[in-house]
Amino acid sequence: MEIVARRFDTAEPVTLAIAEGRIARIEPLPRKEGSDSLPWIAPGLIDVQVNGYGGQDFSAENLTVERVAEIAVSMDGFGVTRFCPTVTTQSFACMAHALATLHRACEEMPRLAYRMPGFHVEGPYLTAEDGARGAHPLAHVRPPDFDEFQQFQEVAGGRIRIFTMSVEFDGAADFVRRVAETGVVVAIGHTAATPEQIAAAVDAGARMATHLGNGSHAMLHRHRNYIWPQLADDRLMASLICDGFHLPPDVVKVFVRAKGVERCVLVSDLAGVAGLPPGRYQTDFCDVEILDSGKLVVAGQREALAGAGLPIGAGVANVMEFAGVGLADAVAMATANPARVLGLPPPRLEPGEPADLVLFDLDGGFRVRRTIVSGDERAA
Repeated sequence: MEIVARRFDTAEPVTLAIAEGRIARIEPLPRKEGSDSLPWIAPGLIDVQVNGYGGQDFSAENLTVERVAEIAVSMDGFGVTRFCPTVTTQSFACMAHALATLHRACEEMPRLAYRMPGFHVEGPYLTAEDGARGAHPLAHVRPPDFDEFQQFQEVAGGRIRIFTMSVEFDGAADFVRRVAETGVVVAIGHTAATPEQIAAAVDAGARMATHLGNGSHAMLHRHRNYIWPQLADDRLMASLICDGFHLPPDVVKVFVRAKGVERCVLVSDLAGVAGLPPGRYQTDFCDVEILDSGKLVVAGQREALAGAGLPIGAGVANVMEFAGVGLADAVAMATANPARVLGLPPPRLEPGEPADLVLFDLDGGFRVRRTIVSGDERAA
């Protein structure tokens, strides 16, 4: 297979050849009339927070291997070649079923194991406070329990790679240390922690802030709150939902400038109802309403968000506009940086690298033309 496109990092027109699932060669082409109309080519996007899609949450008692595979195929249309299925706060039985089903999907379908290099568990050890808890069901949030975490990891076949929790609980720092020592990336999210508790968690091994600026109280102390210390600590990566609803453009700009491009990770936070038409939907998570604008909210109001409906590519386009970064940096936030969080080699457009690629246009947003996974062209 040969592709003619513009490199995302240099804007150089190239011919890229694929053989046996890898990039065989890349050859520069002379610039000529029409070169600017070529699609961009970049490594496939990596989304570390996908809660479901098309009417199916991962955190559901009705999750099946077949539905997991269907959601994975849906990622082709978004230029996402690898992602972390995200299991959110529910009963132990529901979360264990979800993790076991995801593990079984990876065991039965090696292609899924490649596309899902790790699972993300968000909860159930989150704050019970309204606002910061977000849409996570109050009935199932609870203090950290290392034995329960180990049970989650056991049914997941050791595939949990990111664990998001609040660090406000007594003994939270010790829990963070124990989880981090297992090789899992501990992320801080949906918290009501003090700055001192944030610092203690980072000292203990927390390494990411999950969707920074969201899962937060509507009103915070101007100085002593949990956002500033997470923003200031260079040991923390920060995932950002840049769909245009979760964070205002000026906040995105400030966050990117403060953390630096190298510490920002774009995520979609796609909800299980993403991809469905506007309307009200009852889910195991909460009652959700998709507004005509595409915004997902807890049903019955217009402000409290309940996940996202736009894919990660929207964040690539938006962070360029909101934060004034170039295409190379925006793509890095959705490829190299999440790969670093997961302990994966950074994806590169170089001969010998896996042929996980996305071809896209940027006129009017991030529009996917083709997605290629391990050299296999996928529908877009």
